[in-house]
Amino acid sequence: MITLTPAAIEQVHTSAKEHNVNEAVLRLAAKQNPDGSIEYGMGFDKEKEDDLVFKFKDVSVVFNGEFGPLLKGATVDFVELEPGQHHFIFMNPNDTNCTPPEKDNGGGCSSSGCGGCS
Repeated sequence: MITLTPAAIEQVHTSAKEHNVNEAVLRLAAKQNPDGSIEYGMGFDKEKEDDLVFKFKDVSVVFNGEFGPLLKGATVDFVELEPGQHHFIFMNPNDTNCTPPEKDNGGGCSSSGCGGCS
């Protein structure tokens, strides 16, 4: 349903170590705006009863089931958008304002919006 790239998995591990997070999971959230774009949120949290859970190597990703339709088919990556500036991005076929990666030098959406990853 959702995918984390190897770079995203590595950065989740790095962030967890930096923040002394041992048993938490990565929580994702999504909210659709009136224009069809999607805003994303992510952070460390504990798993809850109604969560959808996905495992990537030893990283657990969870989100509330209500976000399932917005996140279906999404890929989370960690990329260098500009020299020295790395960000998580969401490449999501459900986001009407995102450019597919094959049409715009990487495409995708960061937490601050959509655009190419050049």
